[in-house]
Parts: sequence; structure tokens; C-alpha cells
Amino acid sequence: MSETTRTGTAPRPAAAADRPAGAVKVLPARHPWRWVATAVVAVLAAMAVNALVTNPAWEWPTVGEFLFSATILRSMWLTVELTIAGTAIGLVLGTVLALMRMSHNPLLKAVSFSYVSVFRSVPLILQLLFWFNLAILYKSIGFGIPFGPQFWSFGTQDLIGPLTAAFLGLGLHQAAYFAEIVRSGFLAIDPGQREAAAALGIPQGRQFWRIQLPQALRIIVPTTGNEIIGLLKGTSVVYIMALPELFYQVQVVYNRTGRVIPLLLVAAVWYFVLTTVLSCLQWVVERYYGRGSSRAQDEPALLKLFRSVRTARARRLEVTR
Repeated sequence: MSETTRTGTAPRPAAAADRPAGAVKVLPARHPWRWVATAVVAVLAAMAVNALVTNPAWEWPTVGEFLFSATILRSMWLTVELTIAGTAIGLVLGTVLALMRMSHNPLLKAVSFSYVSVFRSVPLILQLLFWFNLAILYKSIGFGIPFGPQFWSFGTQDLIGPLTAAFLGLGLHQAAYFAEIVRSGFLAIDPGQREAAAALGIPQGRQFWRIQLPQALRIIVPTTGNEIIGLLKGTSVVYIMALPELFYQVQVVYNRTGRVIPLLLVAAVWYFVLTTVLSCLQWVVERYYGRGSSRAQDEPALLKLFRSVRTARARRLEVTR
């Protein structure tokens, strides 16, 4: 016979039966100001979108006309090439400078410190102008015995063109910042881990690749991603050498057509697209090297949207089958 039949009353819910007498009922925390802030932000965002869409001064038809034009797309790809070249030169040279700075050799440390100090102190636009006018300072560059005869020489007028000067200027400038980023990543590792690895007899090469580098990359990758995004936007400085990158080409077009605001908006749209792509790539790399930490759980909203759309599409295909 059941408990209900014997007592004549229905059993109490499990939660109420297990609660001791006089216990305080736990209520979920309420956040009224959070909802107020959400409402205020939503209203402000709606007002901003409305101002962008309804204001005829933005000339959205003109933006659509030039957004995918061949001239703008070619200049956009040149901006990407400048970013890739500057990043590659900067990362390789910056890593070498960071290792020199951490060396026990005083000469290597002094050279690395001097390089970083000089290239971080001189503005990028001045460095680009120096490289662009290198032929004024040195007529030729030769290779041979130091302080002795030269076996080969090249004229700087033919060797250093505008594009080469842009690659060198951007890469050497970024190397100074990448050097400090790489050095900070390795200095953040607990020295006790290296000492423990050495005590266990692990070779130095394995210590570097399996213990030090994975931990250092957790610190290096986020800051490096920010520097690369900054470099992408900083490529607009090469307009002083008349290189047809995105910002320079937009200037050329609006000087010809007189459509200043919509052409500037075209450049802003492409810079936003490129930085968004770089941000997603940065998140992927951060997630890979941040395995096992809370950082790996963060995900950009744009990737969440893409993933939800892809999941919905896959479910729809399964239903149709």
C-alpha cells in the first residue's frame, strides 16, 4: 500500500520535504539596473543606426557603387600585402631582437636595446621618408670585405623603390614592438619550470619547444594580434610615397568625383571587414594556445552567428533528407 493510501494525504514535493524547518528560501538575484542599462544602450544603438540609414548625406547609393569597384579592390589587396610583409619582417626580426635582449652577452643586449629605442622613438612616417630617400644618403650599397674592397654594389635608386621602402619601413618599425612583445611573453614564464625541467634532464631544445614556447604564446598572441590590426590601419601612412593603397586610392577617387563622405565610408567599411577577419583569426589562434584555460571559452559574436547559421542549415538539410 502506498504512502498516500496509508496517511490519506498527498506526498509533499521533494524540495519542500528535504528543506529543514526554519530554512530561508533562496531567491535568484535580481539585477534591475542591468536591464535599465540594456534598454538605454539598445535605444542609443537604434538611434545611431537610424542616423546612419536615414541621413542622405552619407550617400549610400554612391557607397554601393564604389565599394566593389576594381580600383578599390586592387588598393585593398595592396593594403593586405603591405600588412603581410610588415608582419613577416617584423615577427622574424623582432624574435631575433628579443633573443638578443635576453642573451647574457652584453654586446647583443646593447644592440637590441638600441634598436628598439631608436625605432620606437622615430615616427613611422619619418622612417618611411628616410627609406624612400635612401638614394640621397647613399648612392650605392656594396658587399665585400668589411672596411675593405667591395665585390658587388647596387645603386639604391634602382634597388629601393616605393614598394620596397614601404615593406622595409613597416617591417623594421614593427620589429621593435614585436621584440618587446616576444620578450615579455618569455619573461612571464616562471623560472622554476625551467629549473625543474633541467633537473629532470630534459634537453634545452625540448624545454624551449614543449615547455616555454606554448606558455609564452598565450601571452604573445593577443598582443601580437592587436599590433597586426594596428599595422593594417597604419599602412595608410604610405600614401606619402604615392603608393595606391586603400586610403590613397580613396583620396584619388574623391578628388576626381567630389564625393568625399561616401568614399571615406567605403574605406571605413573595408578597414572594418579586414580587421574583423584578423580578429577572428586571432581568436582561433588564441583558442588553440589557450587550451585548458578560461580564455578558450570566449568566442566573438560574429563567429557565434556563423556557427548558429551553419548549424541551422545542417539541421534543415537533415530534415529534407
